[in-house]
Amino acid sequence: MHLDLFAPQPQQNLLPYDGDVQDYGLVLNCTDASAYLDYFLQHLPWRPDQVKLYGRQIQTARQMVWYADQACNYAYSGVTRQALPWDSRLLQLKQQIERETGEQFNSCLANLYQDGTQGMGWHRDDDMGLAPTTSIASLSLGATRKFVFRHLHTHEKVEIQLQHGQLILMKGVTQKYWQHALMKSARVRQPRINLTFRQFQF
Repeated sequence: MHLDLFAPQPQQNLLPYDGDVQDYGLVLNCTDASAYLDYFLQHLPWRPDQVKLYGRQIQTARQMVWYADQACNYAYSGVTRQALPWDSRLLQLKQQIERETGEQFNSCLANLYQDGTQGMGWHRDDDMGLAPTTSIASLSLGATRKFVFRHLHTHEKVEIQLQHGQLILMKGVTQKYWQHALMKSARVRQPRINLTFRQFQF
């Protein structure tokens, strides 16, 4: 997997105000990150996501799978999903990220974008079951993609190029004041997996 010439440097907070997004830089070397990417592409039971939009149920090009400590339902965008028991390699990675961040997580929502034609529009991770100030760790594997934060009221934007093996942690009131999106790019031909580790209140 190709990496940008300059690896991202860790930063305490990417946001100028009303939130806290810590950038840990590359927490996996290229060999380990590529091994995880190949394994997850082959072994996770990916399926298209389902969302309700203007009363209609839409199937997305993006694929997803959800894991958690216990079997439970997760509802968002008008659709209910059942959590799977942890894949052993994913659980190993979760434990590493917990050591890196000092946070504890009991679930992981994994998203697969086959190439740059697939992205994610503006949204906040403020689903039912998530505490208002919960921490969400987001690990990128695969193609480098532009990830953008946008303030709800001022509309100020903060852009970051997320690379293969890079980890960010969204904390505090970030989800209250900032939306985020994964931007599309026709130039990107490789897949990207995004693993978002969360603490749900089951």
